[in-house]
Amino acid sequence: MPKPFILALSLLPWIPAFLCRVTTMGEYSVLEGESLIVPCHYEPQYASYVKYWCQGRMREFCTSLARTDDTRSANPVEDKVSIFDDPVQLVFTVTMNNMKEGESGWYMCGVEVGGMWSADVVTFTNVKVIHGMSVVNSQVSGEEGSSVTVECLYSERYRESEKKWCRSGDWSSCVLTGSDGSYEDTSVAISDDRTRTFTITLKDLQLKDTAWYWCSAGQEKIAVHVVVTPRPSTTVPTTSPPTPTQSDAHLPPPISITMESWNTHSHILETLVVCSCLILLVGMAILVRKLWKLHNPPYPEQDPVLGEVKFEKGRINNYSGDIGNSAVIFPNRRSQDVHIG
Repeated sequence: MPKPFILALSLLPWIPAFLCRVTTMGEYSVLEGESLIVPCHYEPQYASYVKYWCQGRMREFCTSLARTDDTRSANPVEDKVSIFDDPVQLVFTVTMNNMKEGESGWYMCGVEVGGMWSADVVTFTNVKVIHGMSVVNSQVSGEEGSSVTVECLYSERYRESEKKWCRSGDWSSCVLTGSDGSYEDTSVAISDDRTRTFTITLKDLQLKDTAWYWCSAGQEKIAVHVVVTPRPSTTVPTTSPPTPTQSDAHLPPPISITMESWNTHSHILETLVVCSCLILLVGMAILVRKLWKLHNPPYPEQDPVLGEVKFEKGRINNYSGDIGNSAVIFPNRRSQDVHIG
């Protein structure tokens, strides 16, 4: 039998592994003492097949930890390792609880195909169990005057270590848990449940509390950013001005009256009032004088012209000479216009 044909027959069992895949992340890191959850996705044709999770780098030497056809590995809370298949979502999920440092290594998601000419469909992932700390949220925020909570996680070896909360850059600000795993004052409270989690509660937040902080357990620490937002101001709503009507829109804008313009106008008004009063008084005086003259004509002895005429007439009457050639001379021109009767 030709060698190429024999090689082709030997590769037939691995063809499904290349064409139909199971997928997951290539690496996972988990804090010692925490749980690891791994989702393994598969193709639709494998929905009814048995799925499994095993530890090892090679299929032939992989130690089986959980299978979907084993009902004893279906409780993710109580079991060390559990597996759950969801054929609707085409994913099976593996949960490993209370991870230990010795459990680091290679693991495999597999679909058991079976048969002489077919190999299982598998994928590998590397799991690393690490020591140290992590935090649920690396940034928390709260309103001024309120409270916020920070959850810090630590690995198993730091269970009995003292826990700290410090403002970054100021080690003198650190507060420590006591022998009972707790601390509290007016601004901060720390509670360690001794199950790889301790909680920090910041109370009565002030704007100055915005800063970077450290969760610390033993020699390990992790940064947390706290942001304090201003309290919203409570203002009394003001009534909106009335909307101008269409007729008001064509009116000219009102002229603003300043103190300077008002003083100028008041001086002009006072001047007009005074002048009007003077003109009225003069007019009334002239009118009164004319009315008085109209009702009181002058006497002859009070009129100088008539008095002169009367004097000259008396002289003529007392004159015994010839009047025919005599002439009357008046002392002024006005008297010449008066005729002697």
